[in-house]
Amino acid sequence: MKGQTEQAHFLNELQKKSFHYFLDLYNPDNGLIPDTNEKESPASITGVGFALSSYPIAVEKKLFSRAEAAKRTLVTLRFLFNSEQSEKPEATGYKGFYYHFLDMKTGRRTWKSELSFIDTGFLLAGVICAAEYFHKNNPAENEIQKLATAIIDRVDWCWALDNRKALSHGWHPESGFIHYDWEGYSEAILLYCLALGADKLAISNESFEAWSSTYQWENIYDVDFLYAGPFFIHLFSHAWIDFREIRDKFMCEKKIDYFENTRRAIQVQKSYCLQNPKSFIGYQKNCWGITADEGPSNNKQILSGDEIVFFGYSARGVPYGPDDGTIAPWASVASLPFDPDSALDAIKHLRETYPQLQGQYGFKCSFNLSVTPVWCPERFFAMDVGIIIMMIENAQSGLIWNLMKKSSIIQRGLKRAGFNGGWLKGMGR
Repeated sequence: MKGQTEQAHFLNELQKKSFHYFLDLYNPDNGLIPDTNEKESPASITGVGFALSSYPIAVEKKLFSRAEAAKRTLVTLRFLFNSEQSEKPEATGYKGFYYHFLDMKTGRRTWKSELSFIDTGFLLAGVICAAEYFHKNNPAENEIQKLATAIIDRVDWCWALDNRKALSHGWHPESGFIHYDWEGYSEAILLYCLALGADKLAISNESFEAWSSTYQWENIYDVDFLYAGPFFIHLFSHAWIDFREIRDKFMCEKKIDYFENTRRAIQVQKSYCLQNPKSFIGYQKNCWGITADEGPSNNKQILSGDEIVFFGYSARGVPYGPDDGTIAPWASVASLPFDPDSALDAIKHLRETYPQLQGQYGFKCSFNLSVTPVWCPERFFAMDVGIIIMMIENAQSGLIWNLMKKSSIIQRGLKRAGFNGGWLKGMGR
């Protein structure tokens, strides 16, 4: 009982610490959030989506007032709506989509980044979440409703198809569409839900069928599941959508749902780290979380007689790699709704074994014990702290899931993709 109380207290404090990233680094002039806590970091529109989704949690946890949360949300939505949408390379977005990285001060495109469809999806999920929470009849919350609708309705999802069946990854003003469509199970399940459910300029379910036809079902370590190597794929869309007991055509045939699929992905992660085929230091059943995140770069070392190349930021995955011994602590925390026992065991192990992993905003982004000296940066990412905040809350109260279930866009998008059952029963089309 004492151990459970300590764990609950730690999770509440972790959620609070993580939220301070958004409190401390938010730009009050435009509502933007930096991608990382490093000086001169640009804003990440994914980070803004996580921030918008975290403000309702902060209100419910009494970390700040509803009025302050509405004020911050309004600053962000006003900027998103009023910022330049054009083909110009220095604009903030185009066709209702936004560039992946924006200058924190000006809000304009930076790093020659792409007009990112998936990152716009995470941003819009945050906009929807805010609209579902701030619905009281007062000037601030009425304006939130109006702006959210305008921002969502102007997204031209049909244009994002680039005259093909599946959605493109993005677009550059200098060269046009990125020549890759979404293939294989990925975080794009949220993107397709939004694109299918839009009130205006929605795509057809033919696009979802084209994408889901590229799924790869595998048996790994005696676990049957819908394969995706990097673990974040099994988590990010779930931060907003409760996939328990709702199934599309593919999952009906497999007789599981996407929620159960993530639970199975956790088992694959644990089995891989227990077997530790590359003999990385620290891997074991309670130390896992191989995913997309920062890692040691420009570094080659000999480990167990083999030369190992270490990566910087990379989408690591199991069991096929890439893998360089880098673990992301946030992945264990984000697993709480799916497999609480595995998640809590991993969190306990990280807390007790590696106290250096805890910093100003909670768990640091990642660490690698196979590098000499041990690699553990002071860096934090907006999306890492964001998913920690959201998944702790979904595990405890289901707040974000319940808000998103109210959205007609989410309901319609899931139904048009062929989902049925569970909480979708009786929902309007």
